[in-house]
Amino acid sequence: MLTPFSPIGIFDSGVGGLSVLRAIREKMPEENVLYIGDQVHVPYGPRSMEQIQSFSEGITNFLLNHDAKLIVVACNAASAAALTYLRGRFPAVSFVGMEPAVKPAVETTKTGKVGVLATPATFQGALYASVVERFAAGVELFQHTCPGLVGQIEKGDLESNATRAILEDALLPMLEKNIDTVVLGCTHYPFVIPLIEQIVGENVRVIDPASSVAKQVKRLLEAQGMKNQSQGRISSVRFFTSGDPFEMKSILPILLGESGEVESVTWKNDREIR
Repeated sequence: MLTPFSPIGIFDSGVGGLSVLRAIREKMPEENVLYIGDQVHVPYGPRSMEQIQSFSEGITNFLLNHDAKLIVVACNAASAAALTYLRGRFPAVSFVGMEPAVKPAVETTKTGKVGVLATPATFQGALYASVVERFAAGVELFQHTCPGLVGQIEKGDLESNATRAILEDALLPMLEKNIDTVVLGCTHYPFVIPLIEQIVGENVRVIDPASSVAKQVKRLLEAQGMKNQSQGRISSVRFFTSGDPFEMKSILPILLGESGEVESVTWKNDREIR
């Protein structure tokens, strides 16, 4: 039986969703959390919609079997490919997904030129197309998939020349087009915001949607009477990975500034995770 003490479930193809976990814990430190990184399949971006839906369904079943009261799809590629599918498969479950923050970018841009950094699956998905159609009229969008950036962040390589080169390749041509806003359409990318800001300068706004996602999670839990109201209670976070738990454990201090134990899970036929 689910209660307000039941955990929030969060998943991503890898460690990118930790940026969303960080925002949720800042806003709701009393909430228990289950986090799973499907690192054996990272990145999701280049994969087919059918594959991503299969992975997402398997992970959702795993989180529900561990009493998750709400599930955050903390992966733009999975949100684009599988969020509607998951809501259809699990109509009784509350899902919160990632939507590229084009709307706030359009509302604040002065030059009318906005850069969007995301993976191929996000750009090719119906969700991104819908956001652009609804909110981007009259604004010019410049898109880049930043090949290799997810892999650099998965390694904890946030500041090297190689990581900078990937970002410069994406951002410098956009700066020449006079962008004044950059939208981060992948949950991995907030971990390199300091490097992005070095490249684009102080006059370009960088939008990380993680805070908005955390606000939506809080709103839903409050509306359902499922928010943990315990004040001062020490919450628990359990980390799982389908990849190497030692590698994920080693990167937690780099990305979250804290350590934690990581539990191993395994896939069966890419449909069921244990």
